[in-house]
Amino acid sequence: MTKAAPDTVKDAPSDAFHVFDTTLRDGAQREGINLTVADKLTIARHLDDFGVGFIEGGWPGANPRDTEFFARARAEIAFRNAALVAFGATRRAGVDVADDPQVAALLDSGAPVVTLVAKSHDRHVELALRTTLEENLAMVRDTVAHLVAHGRRVFVDCEHFFDGYLANPSHALDVVRAAHGAGADVVVLCDTNGGMLPAQVQAVVRTVVADTGARIGMHAQDDSGCAVANTLAAVDAGATHVQCTANGYGERVGNANLFPVVAALELKYGRRVLPPGALTEMTRVSHAIAEVVNLAPATHQPYVGVSAFAHKAGLHASAIKVDPDLYQHIDPELVGNSMRMLVSDMAGRASVELKGKELGYDLTDRALVGRVVERVKERELRGFTYEAADASFELLLRETVHDGPQRFFHLESWRAITDQRADGTVDNEATVRLWAKGERVLATGEGNGPVNALDRALRAGLERTFPQLARIQLVDYKVRILEGRHGTQSTTRVLITSGDGTTEWSTVGVADNVIAASWQALDDAYTYGLLRAGLRPDPSPRG
Repeated sequence: MTKAAPDTVKDAPSDAFHVFDTTLRDGAQREGINLTVADKLTIARHLDDFGVGFIEGGWPGANPRDTEFFARARAEIAFRNAALVAFGATRRAGVDVADDPQVAALLDSGAPVVTLVAKSHDRHVELALRTTLEENLAMVRDTVAHLVAHGRRVFVDCEHFFDGYLANPSHALDVVRAAHGAGADVVVLCDTNGGMLPAQVQAVVRTVVADTGARIGMHAQDDSGCAVANTLAAVDAGATHVQCTANGYGERVGNANLFPVVAALELKYGRRVLPPGALTEMTRVSHAIAEVVNLAPATHQPYVGVSAFAHKAGLHASAIKVDPDLYQHIDPELVGNSMRMLVSDMAGRASVELKGKELGYDLTDRALVGRVVERVKERELRGFTYEAADASFELLLRETVHDGPQRFFHLESWRAITDQRADGTVDNEATVRLWAKGERVLATGEGNGPVNALDRALRAGLERTFPQLARIQLVDYKVRILEGRHGTQSTTRVLITSGDGTTEWSTVGVADNVIAASWQALDDAYTYGLLRAGLRPDPSPRG
């Protein structure tokens, strides 16, 4: 039995509820993200494929990159689901709206929708804009009316609304009424500093909806860790427009994360906000956007993280074996993810049995499962870890099932030499002596470090016998000291991630010597890669 999406939904994707994405504008303000125009176009395509209703592309006129983005987006992207949105500010104080160049740039962008940021906190009006509260309201009314008169759909972001409402509720509500009265389709309440809590948000949004008659949206920053909860609290109070960013990217600690918000709306609220079938693309889209911004996907992100449906404890595994719903709040396939079983020293029989099934092995034999569990616990006691090294676990599993090593080559010896010269130059050379298919192999390699030299020597010795190794590349290399109190004498764990262009796998090695630990992980990496290539192990590689 698995959890399914609700059978009934409140409405199909339509203008009745807006999913508004601001990854390209607000999300791009995250420290460490620097998007080119090509990056922004790629992300816009992913978001449109996912089915969001609005994509805020940036601030045309504020910088050449955003101006170019709007020009190219109009020419290069045939949006199927989303409307492109230009972001800008209300006219400047004391300037006629028709003479304000940044308002003109919004029209020149060609975007059918414009989001205007407006001050709704009296202190910001007086200190930042250096104008009066009356002029602030006129700036909102004039700019909205001007854009509407030119055929644009207008949303108004009330910046610092919640803080402003607490300080001066009368003016904050007047800003909402001014925007609504001038023709704004949606007035968005922004928790710009991210300090609100869900109960506060719900109470304020409910009041604003009742007192103004405006259609209300929510924009939440995540400084208090409540952006997703605050967004859903606003929906509970009557908001029908949510502003989010992919993977929660944004200034400081980020914004409301698009993916948990959308998943909650569809799977928990039963509200259809995406085109049919789009939700199953969520994990793929999340990871694809992470690749574009050059940030590793967050492994523990709700719904889409690789660990979102990963189970480690033996108690959980026993229950999941009976019914996956017992320790999962949804079926991971609904969001394009999958359940994973982690094998560790916490593993019980059920964990190993389920992991074996995941890898394609029938482990219904209790004695066999018992042997695997004992081997895992014994090796993890020595420092090995298998929850992050599936390939090494599968090799251990195969050796236990087949009652012997599953190898393609047998090590006779290896040697690594590092030589530093007086001028600071460092040379690294490695020699390996191996047996493969009954032949003795002697090979050397040079590299930028002893492990790299060992890797090259191993390749040089084996690629003639196993040309499939040419496709295998080392993707990542991690070293961890397991007993830091012993300093340089501590036990070392090495994790290596390898790939063949289509799939990646991880292997582990543990030893007192970092190079010895690296050799173990390399040995497993190449052995697993050859198994993936369809080769059969040699039962007696020494000959």
